[in-house]
Amino acid sequence: MTQIWKGDKAVPVTVVLAGPCPVVQRKTAQSDGYEAVQIGFAPKAERKVNRPAMGHFKKAGVSPVRFLREFRDFAPEGDTVNVDIFAEGEKIDATGTSKGKGFQGVIKRWHFAGGPGSHGTKKWHRRPGSIGQRKTPGRVYKGKKMAGHMGTDRVTVQNLEVVEVRASENIILVKGAIPGANGGLVILRGAVKMRTAKGGK
Repeated sequence: MTQIWKGDKAVPVTVVLAGPCPVVQRKTAQSDGYEAVQIGFAPKAERKVNRPAMGHFKKAGVSPVRFLREFRDFAPEGDTVNVDIFAEGEKIDATGTSKGKGFQGVIKRWHFAGGPGSHGTKKWHRRPGSIGQRKTPGRVYKGKKMAGHMGTDRVTVQNLEVVEVRASENIILVKGAIPGANGGLVILRGAVKMRTAKGGK
């Protein structure tokens, strides 16, 4: 993340490298049973590609790429998808994998309040407390909020604004933060739910 100046205001932005993305495969209802397009991103050395994948790339006539993703609601006209499909001021949704945080307790993971800080409390400040009943039902309900693995989830942040598109560098500046660590893979789409003014429909 960084910031840029728009007039007299500093705008926090995330810099995203969004292309070029070659079209690797076009699926049709006749051959595959559904309509979709498979696009790639990030070049990959041929020596690191196995034979089946290499055949897939050669059939499409493209150089090997590191990532392949399929989209059913997108039909590009050319053989390459560039950042210029987005426009300044457009609303988009960003999907990525959140940062992994390992095994965490209930206070960090679920925002529990914790136990009393004093008045005889001993080694119980950050514990979860009661987790169920007694003989009935005699078990802990599934989905109970407890300590456990946190992070590395598929997260989508909606209605982010495109601040600037730099087509010559294949860079897009998105207002605010997006999921994942630096260098992670992010999928950008047009916004599914458009926010309306207060009181609007």
